[in-house]
Amino acid sequence: MGHKMGSLKINPKKFGGFSKPCMKEMVTFLNCLAINHTDEKCARHKDLLTTCMSAQDTNSKNSWGSMNYHLQRLNRGKK
Repeated sequence: MGHKMGSLKINPKKFGGFSKPCMKEMVTFLNCLAINHTDEKCARHKDLLTTCMSAQDTNSKNSWGSMNYHLQRLNRGKK
């Protein structure tokens, strides 16, 4: 259930690979679009989705840095 890079195994579940914070809002917006076929009738759902997505952008700062940065550091230490 993980990806291997050399002898290093990465478990994507551990790093939030399956985190879907705005999934409920997106599904309701897409269902509304499927039923109504117009964007005007789904304005409320669209606003909810955009506010959820904008809130996720501000909170997405990771104090540990990106995973790729740390993998590059580990790879430099092997050489």
